[in-house]
Amino acid sequence: MKILLLADIHSNFPALSAVEQAFAPATFTAILNCGDSLVYAPFYNETAEWLRDHHAISILGNTDRKVIKLLKGKDFKKPSDKEKRMMYLHAAEALNKENSAWLLGLKKKEKLKINGRELALYHGSPDDPDEFLFNTTPDARFLQLAEKMRRKGISIVVTGHSHTPYVKKLGGVWFINPGSVGRMFDGNPRASCAVLQLTEEEVRITPYRLEYDVEAVVKKLQQEGDPPVYSDMYRLGRKLN
Repeated sequence: MKILLLADIHSNFPALSAVEQAFAPATFTAILNCGDSLVYAPFYNETAEWLRDHHAISILGNTDRKVIKLLKGKDFKKPSDKEKRMMYLHAAEALNKENSAWLLGLKKKEKLKINGRELALYHGSPDDPDEFLFNTTPDARFLQLAEKMRRKGISIVVTGHSHTPYVKKLGGVWFINPGSVGRMFDGNPRASCAVLQLTEEEVRITPYRLEYDVEAVVKKLQQEGDPPVYSDMYRLGRKLN
């Protein structure tokens, strides 16, 4: 069985389109998306509709949760910076009725069984949706999480949030972060994703970095009047604010 792993798309539909062009989505048993689907790049409805049309199993990320607050007429304290807040406001204002309903229906985590293996999706970590897990996070932390996962029968954990791709097997549990489809911070702007292959005998994870039309994102940002720092971020593949 072959599974496409996505995270942190951040409304970057040109990057998501590059993923679709590289792989035939219909050939996957499942498409799993670890959240932060929206905000920052300005292709809100296109991104949500792609995930809906391809029946992706998606969860909420921290940016998605803030958009939900705005959709419900509430506010949030962080980020307080005006240049960041406007990106959330744009997303909430742009979403159509169907995509708003889709977002409101997402959960913070998902658990599923594929080919006899229990697999769980979290945005940050199994303990906290806002916890960052990096490839440099001490093994001791992953071992703590592995113990909790084993007690629940989970052998594969897929997360996002840190925008950092990694594959680790610790304490008998696989920990996978496919990286960010739409907003990498490592100085390489290419889209990041991964393919998980499951057989009765093995678990195989293949990471990918894919070129996409960065200038299409920059053009749209400029049309919306978004701060120039975001254009620089996408071009450089760096977090600048």
